[in-house]
Amino acid sequence: MNIDVPEDKDPIAYVWGEMVPGIGLAAANFSMSVYEHTTLSLREFEAARLRIAQINGCVFCLDWRTERDGLKVEDEFPEAVTQWRTTDAFDDRTRLAAEYAERYAEDHHNLDDEFWARMSAHYSQVEIVELSMSIGSWLAFGRLNHVLGLDSVCVLPGH
Repeated sequence: MNIDVPEDKDPIAYVWGEMVPGIGLAAANFSMSVYEHTTLSLREFEAARLRIAQINGCVFCLDWRTERDGLKVEDEFPEAVTQWRTTDAFDDRTRLAAEYAERYAEDHHNLDDEFWARMSAHYSQVEIVELSMSIGSWLAFGRLNHVLGLDSVCVLPGH
């Protein structure tokens, strides 16, 4: 880790909750809200989330699988996310979620009219905003945890 954490403290709770409680607790609430209030399908959600995890290199995020109603994506799903351009495992919405996550993280200045036409053909305006906020959360907090070296000790509250 790149932050000194007392041995008797949980690193995530200490850094996010004790070191900067005014910011960390708000960030944690935002992060959890993405999971608790999503309207996106599990596959769309996980395609975007895992693509950001792959880009960020966050160890915990790469291992994490979102569960909904006792269901998780299949074990081969992360490899399909890596191959989002060519995999036959994705429908159009799932493929677009992975593409959007990648472009949001790596090339956001070049989200052109053609891309937005495809997004608008498959996602409502509300879904686009939700996906954008979710990707922003994963990008920011996954990178934060990786940069500080917390990603190898990260455990989400309640899990």
